[in-house]
Amino acid sequence: MKKVVCILCPRGCEMTVTGEEDNIKVSGNKCDKGIDFAKTEAFSPERTLTSTVHISGGIHTMLPVKTSKAIPKDLMAEAVKLIGKAEVSSPVKTGDVIIANILGTGADIIATRDM
Repeated sequence: MKKVVCILCPRGCEMTVTGEEDNIKVSGNKCDKGIDFAKTEAFSPERTLTSTVHISGGIHTMLPVKTSKAIPKDLMAEAVKLIGKAEVSSPVKTGDVIIANILGTGADIIATRDM
């Protein structure tokens, strides 16, 4: 049994997840979105990663970036190390891919600001 607090809307439903990955039961949700969130959070939690990379030739020395989609939570530390080694040159547009398919997750590290 795992307790999960949903973050998909302001309600913050406190849900209970029971069972194994092939037979999961969720209770405490007030909408259907919470069911999928609770299942993912209980067995394979994911997060969107935000960070910065070094940029040369821009008005600032750091470019804000994020993952294009959530990645497994247990890969966060390794992803941050890779992002820390990255360096780009200006110009960069919002949405430009800085690192493609980070750690084989299918998520790209993308710029979140024009610079």
